[in-house]
Amino acid sequence: MRLLIVEDSPALGHDLRVALVRDGHAVDLAVDGAQALAFAAAYAYDVLVLDLMLPKVDGWAVLQRVKQGEGSPGVLVLSARDQVADRVEALNLGADDYLVKPFAYDELLARILAVSRRGASLAPLLRAGALEVDPRARLARIDGKVLALTPKEYALLEALLGQRGTVLARGALFERLYDARSDASDKVIEVLVSTLRAKLARAGMPELIETRRGFGYVIPA
Repeated sequence: MRLLIVEDSPALGHDLRVALVRDGHAVDLAVDGAQALAFAAAYAYDVLVLDLMLPKVDGWAVLQRVKQGEGSPGVLVLSARDQVADRVEALNLGADDYLVKPFAYDELLARILAVSRRGASLAPLLRAGALEVDPRARLARIDGKVLALTPKEYALLEALLGQRGTVLARGALFERLYDARSDASDKVIEVLVSTLRAKLARAGMPELIETRRGFGYVIPA
């Protein structure tokens, strides 16, 4: 999952990014509202974790902007503003959830996953033959047996199966799986495809992912 944290506290923003990356997510960090809008315009995020009291452009304005139009990301407001009126206004502006600081990290992570599942619920199960991918549980199964995938391998499989029949370029997959500060090159996608193919082969599906030379990867429809 690709996340954007919008938080002007350097310590909190850093700690959240480290924890979420450790849990397998691609995470960008914006320290003000203007930077948040620039990130949101450049990348497709699953969820924004948004503070409200921000320099340059406040969180209310960021919320309104990112929720305009179709295909907008989920937004979890994370704020020290604890009045009912603030929560009501944020929800009315399109926020999907609201968590008051201070907070427990486990609760924050659970709420992020819940917000992301609301989008996934439109197509809860992805299938290709004996393979079933459940975006809500973030699990892949073949003939009912769960595949032991790393978070990046799972994200790659979900991306390919979610756009089955469409060839996805290496760069597009890299952008989905890795944040803007990553030191890796998009060649890491080749390694992930290789390890994912090996696990699929051991589970009985050795030819699921095809390579289209010069174009990218695809799971045929």
